[in-house]
Amino acid sequence: MLIIKVGATDSTNLHLKRMMAETELPDFTVLTANAQHKGRGQAGTHWISEPGKNLTFSVLKYFEGQEASGGFLISKVVSLALVEVLHALEIPELSIKWPNDIMSGNQKICGILIENTLKGQALIHSVIGIGINVNQSDFKNLPHAASLSQITGVQHDLDALLDRVLNSLEKNLQKLDKALGEGIHRSYDHLLFRRDSLAEFEIGGKIVPGIIRGVSPDGTLLLDREGRLESYALKEIAFRL
Repeated sequence: MLIIKVGATDSTNLHLKRMMAETELPDFTVLTANAQHKGRGQAGTHWISEPGKNLTFSVLKYFEGQEASGGFLISKVVSLALVEVLHALEIPELSIKWPNDIMSGNQKICGILIENTLKGQALIHSVIGIGINVNQSDFKNLPHAASLSQITGVQHDLDALLDRVLNSLEKNLQKLDKALGEGIHRSYDHLLFRRDSLAEFEIGGKIVPGIIRGVSPDGTLLLDREGRLESYALKEIAFRL
């Protein structure tokens, strides 16, 4: 495992991809930044992080024999690896808000952005970007964001936490084979935020009720709308918290 630390960058995913274009990097290269000025989230959102207070890092992972159609399995494995670490830290009410935000109750504590590179029908490598709110105490205009220190009342050592997360990621990413895939799907679905509960969603500019029943193998959200099971891709639906 190669860990590269930088003081500041625009985005750890972008920074790592620039390095990949210039030189050959080994599997599980990690780039972590003290400050990230243009952190990105899912669907073009921004990840806002106070310098020196949180973990913002990206991991390069190569694959052999991984089908492109199973790309969302990586997202599930990464989410479960993070939940494993946070559970050990006694963070309460952990769940995964589809596709891969980690929640404590109704508050977001961790975000993930995975960018895959394909060759034909094969997944060649992924750049896995992760942001964890650790010691930040103020989230202006973000009422549904929180940090681990706010939840636990404890200031966390960033380097020690990074080591725990990376060890969990490395261990769990070894489970990416077909024999273990079904168990990964079940574990992920079991932890889905608001699963089997009536909630509101924005679909096509309208607010509609629905019940989350699970996530398909290709990553679409399965929503029960008045007894009809419908499937939605990321940009087609939004939660109403």
